Amino acid sequence: MYKKDLELHVRWAKLMASIQEVIGKRPKDLNGVLFLIGVQELGRGPSQFSKEEKQDLMHIAICKVLSYSGYYELQGHDADGWPHWKLIKKLPRFDLLDQEKLLKMHVLEYFEREFELVIQA
Repeated sequence: MYKKDLELHVRWAKLMASIQEVIGKRPKDLNGVLFLIGVQELGRGPSQFSKEEKQDLMHIAICKVLSYSGYYELQGHDADGWPHWKLIKKLPRFDLLDQEKLLKMHVLEYFEREFELVIQA
């Protein structure tokens, strides 16, 4: 394992532990964390969501975290309060592993920026 990959792995494990401390439950995986970010960004708090709404929440989270690198820009909110994002620059082609790494790095940045949570390897 490369040093950067190891650092990401350690930081991710620490984030998962921090989330478990706060909400009392450990997310299963990256998708679980993205869902939590989506709920946070929607701003309605815990609720029952349909399968489609859960997918929308994960999309909101992906757009939010990738906005830090200029890939997406918030366009505004619809009448129901759901945020809508616009793709600003094309995402690079990655294999699944590299996509996951990119998202994890941005999720870590999200928690550092939005919650001032410092997660070091």
